[in-house]
Amino acid sequence: MTSSARRPLLNRRLAEFGTTIFAEMSALALSTGSINLGQGFPDTDGPEVIREAAVRALRDGRGNQYPPGPGIPELRTAIAAHQERRYGLTYAPDTEVLVTAGATEAIAATLLALLEPGDEVIALEPYYDSYAACIAMAGGTRVPVTLRPHEETRDGAVHRRFRLDLDELRDAVTDNTRLLLINTPHNPTGTVLTRAELTAIAELAVERDLLVVTDEVYEHLVFGEAEHIPLATLPGMRGRTVTIGSAGKSFSFTGWKVGWVTAAPELVTAVRSAKQFLTYVSSGPFQYAVAEALALPDTYFQAFGADMLAKRDLLSAGLTEAGFKVFQPAGTYFVTTDIRPLGENDGFAFCRALPERAGVVAIPNAVFYDHREAGAPFVRFAFCKKTSVLEEAVSRLKTLAG
Repeated sequence: MTSSARRPLLNRRLAEFGTTIFAEMSALALSTGSINLGQGFPDTDGPEVIREAAVRALRDGRGNQYPPGPGIPELRTAIAAHQERRYGLTYAPDTEVLVTAGATEAIAATLLALLEPGDEVIALEPYYDSYAACIAMAGGTRVPVTLRPHEETRDGAVHRRFRLDLDELRDAVTDNTRLLLINTPHNPTGTVLTRAELTAIAELAVERDLLVVTDEVYEHLVFGEAEHIPLATLPGMRGRTVTIGSAGKSFSFTGWKVGWVTAAPELVTAVRSAKQFLTYVSSGPFQYAVAEALALPDTYFQAFGADMLAKRDLLSAGLTEAGFKVFQPAGTYFVTTDIRPLGENDGFAFCRALPERAGVVAIPNAVFYDHREAGAPFVRFAFCKKTSVLEEAVSRLKTLAG
């Protein structure tokens, strides 16, 4: 056997990443017949008019062959129009918009394009698992800044959220820091960063001349008094921010894998240079459908948000009755819970046993942490499911309360 044969087959940068927890838990759901509230995908399709737009594109022969590398002009124009209509951000469709194979590719291409080996990337922990893998593939060093659980009483009610420590963020920046990787609304905690928090992030980025990548795929799922504020709208941020969006999360067609990047021309050019060697192009006919989806009236987004809000409240109330401590999410379609009131403190063990105990699958938040101990007692549930499914899940989970 040669020395090369004895070397591990997997690139050492990826050695720490095995099969994702989502694959493990989804397989467990299937093998036990459990309700899968682990992986974040809806169990119903989005608007029929958008699905029919994809069918029409297929039949008309639009997108069945390779679409243009940056994305079809109709979609790039629609993305730019969406950003201007909702946020007052003006992007040139030809030079400042790039269509990707979902937000996951957008993240990968952006980090591969902008990082050199040894560059430090500050990410808000807990974070979506692809962040760590993409930073590793680019040769960067991830520097987690942990969102901490916070509880306060207002108007006689207890309010819980995960909060960013701005001093900790500032202290994490070094001369090797290349960029900040920000996710708001935040998966998995459901936190929506406030204007004050975002302003502090922007001021830090300008002061230290940092690039910022913002994952805003849950922009249309913000509840109550929370407000989604794109970081690129703040002073000094338009030219240094790469904003990532997703049709899958906004229109409930996650299998279509249509995402995008909006940024200044030089940033889009850099990201496109990496993206062209990943998928190059994808989702041809679906791009035409998403272009139509982005032009839907505000009533669609309002109804979508109201539906998810009702489901959030249903699941949160049921989890509270079952004995969990619930962190009511201000955004996304995930709710994080603390299992210690149930006499548990190991999220991995709890989630692996939960299908047999209650016929429900969840995700241990610790998989989203470098500091595993910080996430150990937290478990995430997805509420982007049919109301009847959530009601059955709640009924099953209440058995945990005894």
